[in-house]
Amino acid sequence: MLEDGKGNVAVATAGQVIDARTPVEVEEEARLDEKAVLAAYSRWAPIYDWVFGRVFEAGRRLAVEHINKRQGRLLEVGVGTGLTLPRYLPHLKVTGIDLSPDMLAVAKKRVADQNVSTVEALHEMDATRLGFADGEFDTVAVMYTITVVPHPWAVLEEVARVLKPGGEAILVSHFASDGGLYAAVEKALTPLTKRLGWRPDFPVSRVLGHPRLEHVETRRIGFLRLFRLVRLRRVG
Repeated sequence: MLEDGKGNVAVATAGQVIDARTPVEVEEEARLDEKAVLAAYSRWAPIYDWVFGRVFEAGRRLAVEHINKRQGRLLEVGVGTGLTLPRYLPHLKVTGIDLSPDMLAVAKKRVADQNVSTVEALHEMDATRLGFADGEFDTVAVMYTITVVPHPWAVLEEVARVLKPGGEAILVSHFASDGGLYAAVEKALTPLTKRLGWRPDFPVSRVLGHPRLEHVETRRIGFLRLFRLVRLRRVG
């Protein structure tokens, strides 16, 4: 994304300008995207666990297994209905955030009903403006969220900021395939994924290459192996 000297923002692919908007237009589009995401999850909140719990289970399970081997404070970005919260081991101190008050209400009820002692706090918060100090967390989990937010790179910036040096970010989501059978299945599922606010054409390369987040591992997981777990380590 570049500016043309007049305040217009140009979005280019392979050196070719394909779109030009003013900063105000870019910000307005982001607000509209955010409203669409909030509206989608407001609709899904009451039945989210029933509809999507099993579909996303493999990714959550693998992420939790890895996180439970770590120590210290965990931030879960996009905690949703809190499906993972009862699974974290007692040695962890967990904070969760979500932009959707409807999803967060389900998470808070889950914590109260199951007496989940590992959870320190659950906040309604924008992932691009985290209200935490630099280096506050040992691990940050971002599950099925990074491909939904309007500004994924801004989220990564905040993830890097709140992670301690040597800390890990664990991302789980659907990322677009370059071609072949995976791409065909993803295309067939596009109507469903759009209803969830996902970008079906979001490549994994968009979460790699951050100067403070070193790529450690990527694995295909879950239903038809359509999802991926990405591990990033905070450097510097």
